[in-house]
Amino acid sequence: MDALEEKMAHLMRAVDDLSDVVARQEREIDILTRRVEMLMRREGEREANAGVAVVVGDERPPHY
Repeated sequence: MDALEEKMAHLMRAVDDLSDVVARQEREIDILTRRVEMLMRREGEREANAGVAVVVGDERPPHY
């Protein structure tokens, strides 16, 4: 019985540790998602203001 209680205590500790890791990763993902959204918005605004044209891969550059 003591061996089972000891094993259960170790498993509960492992679950708690993993839960902490998942919670931390969720916070990091939320932060990174907000940053990516902000950067995408900022880049979209920059392209709209600069009037940047999309270059197609097989187009010749303007200096030819």
